[in-house]
Amino acid sequence: MADTVRTTRAVRGRSRPGGGSRRPSTAPRRPFGAFLWALPPVAALALFFLYPLALVVQQSFQPDSGGTSLQPYADVFASEAFRNALWTTVWLAVAATIGCLVLGFLLALVIAFVPFPGAKAVARFIDVFLSFPSFLITLALLFIYGSVGMANGAWTDLTGAASGPFQFLTTPWGVLLAEVTYFTPFVMRPLLAAFSQLDTSQLEAASSLGARAPRIVRQVILPEALPALAAGGSLVLVLCLNEFGIVLFTGAKGVTTLPTLVYSKAILESDYPGACVVAVVNVLISVGLYGLYRVVSRRAGA
Repeated sequence: MADTVRTTRAVRGRSRPGGGSRRPSTAPRRPFGAFLWALPPVAALALFFLYPLALVVQQSFQPDSGGTSLQPYADVFASEAFRNALWTTVWLAVAATIGCLVLGFLLALVIAFVPFPGAKAVARFIDVFLSFPSFLITLALLFIYGSVGMANGAWTDLTGAASGPFQFLTTPWGVLLAEVTYFTPFVMRPLLAAFSQLDTSQLEAASSLGARAPRIVRQVILPEALPALAAGGSLVLVLCLNEFGIVLFTGAKGVTTLPTLVYSKAILESDYPGACVVAVVNVLISVGLYGLYRVVSRRAGA
């Protein structure tokens, strides 16, 4: 009996806090091997991305006269070419984003809620369209609306005129049309995903109560689509700010954006510090907008 009492007290002493025996830790320990597996991708990222980016930032502080100073930034910010390129980049990106939001919303509505043969095939084609390079869309527009394209060729054949009326591709409006055409599917994809999760009973209830299609879209569909619109619009804005191929292939005269200004200063003018300054500004704007895109996407669940 005494032995049983002593055994019980010993067990109770070990179960109390500070009872002389510690409980084994249940917190999971990360093996050292996982850290070793993470080293190769981190090293590759540092070598192929962070190191070149650091070189660009370093070069932006080194003028041709030697030394380290803020003179390249002062020269670039004071130039009219940089201010015009910044303004052109911003207004083209904002206008293209608005156009993509409006057109993408309307097309997604038709595909999701208006039954027609081939609707599923069109939705699948949108996924394929996202993999197309931007210059391919620009070339297609050039074949149709270029100076010697199909539309101008048909006009000259019918009227005998020396040239056709479609000359807008070499203007900012041609760049805007190409960007809206190319980036609209980037808005449609999250919208179609959002529409597929919409409770159709809400639409049926609104229709049974006498609501017309515009009111149903405004009061039922649009509130559900706002997160997807915000996520798609943020992504399009970031992509338009960094678009280079469309501006280059349209050959728009007088249209200089930040990416094309980097190309002009580095390749045509051999002004490497100035090109690096413009590149740093472009990267900072893009990273800031990408952070906004990630926040909006996380809240939208995209």
